[in-house]
Amino acid sequence: MPMAKKSVSDPSSTNLGGALGSMDEVTKVFNKFDKNGDGKISVNELGDALGELGGKVSSDEVRRIMAEIDKDGDGFIDLDEFAEFHQDVSATGGGNKDLQDAFDLYDIDKNGLISAKELHSVLKRLGEKCSLKDCCRMISSVDVDGDGHVNFEEFKKMMTRS
Repeated sequence: MPMAKKSVSDPSSTNLGGALGSMDEVTKVFNKFDKNGDGKISVNELGDALGELGGKVSSDEVRRIMAEIDKDGDGFIDLDEFAEFHQDVSATGGGNKDLQDAFDLYDIDKNGLISAKELHSVLKRLGEKCSLKDCCRMISSVDVDGDGHVNFEEFKKMMTRS
């Protein structure tokens, strides 16, 4: 069922963030990627940000991601495009490839599970103030099988629920 499109710059559009949550959260993440504060993410800023998240991303992969998100083809990702991408990931499940890429950024030791320590480490690198105890709570809120970790299926359910 089609929904009326809200303006991304409308702060009352709290659900536009999709998988990331509120528009405020999307804007915070966007600003972390936009290192020089010019209101757009360049291919270099995208590559740097993905590298900081712990992912080993080739320049070809960075260009592929850029092309996927940069809808107007100007070579930059603006806030509207960034928010639209996150909304699309949430609405469609993002396809398993995109979700797997996102999961892999958090799965630092590549064991197929995200621990509270890994979540804490990634959030710290993003500049988020979040205690290990908070991360344990976040993990337990989506840890369906009760093993103390988030596996890919649990991650996928979390990222696609509305």
